Amino acid sequence: MFVIGMIFIFFGFFMVAIPAVLWDLTERWKSKDSREPSTYYIWFSRISGVILILIGIAEIVEVFI
Repeated sequence: MFVIGMIFIFFGFFMVAIPAVLWDLTERWKSKDSREPSTYYIWFSRISGVILILIGIAEIVEVFI
């Protein structure tokens, strides 16, 4: 569970810090006209990243309890 928690934290920080790169890797090919992610996508990505970080921390804490 410790490794899974670390992976969640890593991806959570990635989602919070650079959501535009995440959009570039996963969503850009789906749109012809878009050159950058929408504001909604950036906020949703950051909120999801924070949730992922919290789940990762909970997984790590669970190992030590």
